Amino acid sequence: MYSRIKRLVKRKLIERFTIVVNDAELGYNVKALTGINMDTKQRDHIIEELFKIDGVREVAEVTGRFDILVTMYAKSLDQMHKMVSEKIGRIEGIQSSESFIEMKSRAKAMPYKSLKDSD
Repeated sequence: MYSRIKRLVKRKLIERFTIVVNDAELGYNVKALTGINMDTKQRDHIIEELFKIDGVREVAEVTGRFDILVTMYAKSLDQMHKMVSEKIGRIEGIQSSESFIEMKSRAKAMPYKSLKDSD
């Protein structure tokens, strides 16, 4: 087993090993995605400022009606409201934002091709 894992790491099919933390058990019961439109000349500044906000987990540059999508976690709706209105809303270069509170989520594992076929 160890040699197989070592081969997968060497081939860069496995990048890292990690754990999954249960955010709800830590009190982070509110998750939101916020779509942001921005002055693209200030992209680096805006992304840097977003990552300074406690609760911001991921920033993704996307296509579509938003320039970036921000994944955020908070302990309450009030805390999420403060993050969006008092922190994100005050970053210079952000033109508009729209937040989506996650109500319920379901996920499935990626249907990776059997690695046995390519070993």
